[in-house]
Amino acid sequence: MSPAINRAPLIVTATLPGDVQAWADRLRKAHFPPERNHLAAHVTLFHALPPSLLGEARTLLARLAGDIGPVAARIDGVMDLGAGTAFAIHSPDMLDLRAQMAEAFHGMLSAQDRGVPRLHVTVQNKVLRAASIALQQDLAASFIPRAFAFAGLELHHYRGGPWEAAGHWSFRGKRKA
Repeated sequence: MSPAINRAPLIVTATLPGDVQAWADRLRKAHFPPERNHLAAHVTLFHALPPSLLGEARTLLARLAGDIGPVAARIDGVMDLGAGTAFAIHSPDMLDLRAQMAEAFHGMLSAQDRGVPRLHVTVQNKVLRAASIALQQDLAASFIPRAFAFAGLELHHYRGGPWEAAGHWSFRGKRKA
């Protein structure tokens, strides 16, 4: 492992199912500034875990994903990010699962990661406010809530641009989250 990776913060995301991933990626491609669109659509659970937690994070995510089945969720509506637009995701079970992870990483979380997140998938960011308002109005006019199930958990190294994969674990257990 290179020293650059050793210093790279870790990001934990929830895996979207293929159909929702494709839908969100299409919207992201259409509305995200292309010079900033380095990532596939994603739902962030932790933004910056210390790189020293790499082994522990891999072990925890593998165990959790192996124990539980797909996690129920619903895309609830359009979310205003100020200079961007996202879709809000309602998933008490994913928030409970995230709380278990937060407890395991107690004392190692950044200020941003200590709070309870507003789950969402971003389709536009870092645009003029007028552009974000226009997109929010457009998307809201045809919005229909959509139920789905998260398919797993992912771990990434943050390196300033595209993320480097550090692990992926599909939910395969029989127990609910």
